[in-house]
Amino acid sequence: MSLKKAIGIIVLVLLIDQISKIYIKTNFVLGESVDVFGWFKILFVENRGMAWGVELPGSYGKLLLTLFRLFAISAIGYWLHTEVKKNASRVLIVAIALIFAGAFGNIIDSVFYGVLFSESSQVSGVATFLPEAGGYAPVFHGHVVDMLYFPMIDTTLPEWLPWYGGQRFTFFDPVFNIADSAITVGVLLLIIFNKRAFPKKEKEVKATTEEEYTGIY
Repeated sequence: MSLKKAIGIIVLVLLIDQISKIYIKTNFVLGESVDVFGWFKILFVENRGMAWGVELPGSYGKLLLTLFRLFAISAIGYWLHTEVKKNASRVLIVAIALIFAGAFGNIIDSVFYGVLFSESSQVSGVATFLPEAGGYAPVFHGHVVDMLYFPMIDTTLPEWLPWYGGQRFTFFDPVFNIADSAITVGVLLLIIFNKRAFPKKEKEVKATTEEEYTGIY
């Protein structure tokens, strides 16, 4: 698979990701939701930390997180370029391209959204693009926009259940975005099609095993 095709995948994912985020950011109040189906909602939330809402404390924590993301995407980009030059399997290049695009999409939010948009909140209302008063945070301190919510199960647990009886239970609870989805799909491709993604390594291991077996006799 050529580098142009890999870049095409990256550009397509980034366009869908950023268009969806900008639309939500400039049309939804933070916390606003729209029911698409009973099991799928568009819910506008902002993630100030890592996946699953984990945050590093303080403003320096956010800066370190963004810098780490920049370092990670540089490594992923180098990996992609190396595998393309080696003429690696299609599934491996597609997977790396998806992971790269997803990471890059969230980095755009973290680096630039604080400068490009006004604050999103119940009080300030819908955010504006390039506000006259300036953005809600300095560069590298933006919040990642999430909006995809799949509460496929939303119920109250029976009272007789030990410890958790009577409590609300939802599944799937995390809210995510297109970039997160691309990363997840990329990782799943590497796991499910591991043998196709890394065929050369498998052959090398087999050859080494045969040599060792022959050497014994």
